Amino acid sequence: MKKLVRITTVPISLEKLLENQLGYMKDHYEVTAVSSEKERLSNFGKDQGVKTFEAGLTRQITPLQDLKALWQLYWFFRREQPYIVHSHTPKAGTVGMLAAKLARVPNRLHTVAGLPLLEASGNKRRLLNFVEKITYASATKVYPNSNGLKEIILEEKFCRPGKLKVIGKGSSNGIDTEYFAAQAVSEGQKAKLTAELGIKNDDFVFVFVGRIVADKGINELVAAFSKLQHKNYKLLLVGPFENELDPLLPETEKAVESNENIISVGYQKDVRPYFAISNCLVFPSYREGFPNVVMQAGAMGLPSIVSDINGCNEIISEGVNGIIISPKSTNAIYEAMLRLLDDVHLYTCLKQNAREMIVNRFQQALVWEAILNEYQSLENNVL
Repeated sequence: MKKLVRITTVPISLEKLLENQLGYMKDHYEVTAVSSEKERLSNFGKDQGVKTFEAGLTRQITPLQDLKALWQLYWFFRREQPYIVHSHTPKAGTVGMLAAKLARVPNRLHTVAGLPLLEASGNKRRLLNFVEKITYASATKVYPNSNGLKEIILEEKFCRPGKLKVIGKGSSNGIDTEYFAAQAVSEGQKAKLTAELGIKNDDFVFVFVGRIVADKGINELVAAFSKLQHKNYKLLLVGPFENELDPLLPETEKAVESNENIISVGYQKDVRPYFAISNCLVFPSYREGFPNVVMQAGAMGLPSIVSDINGCNEIISEGVNGIIISPKSTNAIYEAMLRLLDDVHLYTCLKQNAREMIVNRFQQALVWEAILNEYQSLENNVL
């Protein structure tokens, strides 16, 4: 059985962005998961039934640590001689692809699920552009997980068109539409959770799921929500604060703490109950690849308000299963929220279409099969 190595910078990406995918691939390849955080990575490997290897990868710019990780991976690849190395996330991509190239791994694949550099400027942007080009030059194939990302990569001239391919209709992992389904959460569970959070039966609940950071549009979201004058509404924030990497404005943090209609519950391993007690996802992110959260919400039967950015605007169709708004606009978020609060007919139509739009295009089995087919097609090519 040929060897397949999948790399992410931190194990949570293996757990969430590629949930259960490595377990599926082990029936076809000898799979090793590579990431940082040894204990958490080891637990992931046991859960999925795959081998693991810890590398000293970090999410920050750490040149000495990165060189050490490059050396670790180079010798690991030399020893294991994998047929495919497939990386995800920026740091794992750069270090992993370069190490794989130096070790002469024949198939070096990198998935692009977002470009953090798009929010950078000046010398930092130039450095990140250079690093991105190194990643793509070291890879034999690059897989943007949305058509929008593919266009951005071409516009930025990060690599030649022949290296790029969007697998299937996009997404890195698809959605398990049996797991993410309204009936997966019982009425008893919903009643218990709403009571705990102080949500009333007639409250309209907007929900955000993801990292509570600036580039997810949280400053604008909280400011927009704070302008609403309706009586029965709530904003539910589900996810961890990351103050070291991308902190919120002080006034946003203050509003989250002081506004009784804003409920922050932190990181949750199972987000389904929170979707189940909500009415609409609001996801005003500045940049994405192909956001799982928007697909998850849709599979749970929720319409979404999303930014007009790649990925989001490929999952949501304006006026069909959600509303698409201008990025970084407090007023656009406010007006979209107001629309759904005031227009019951519009909300009902969007909700009716939400799940079907996901099931028909992004069923997890379809995405996994498309990735497996891509792997198997490499066996007929000399790259």
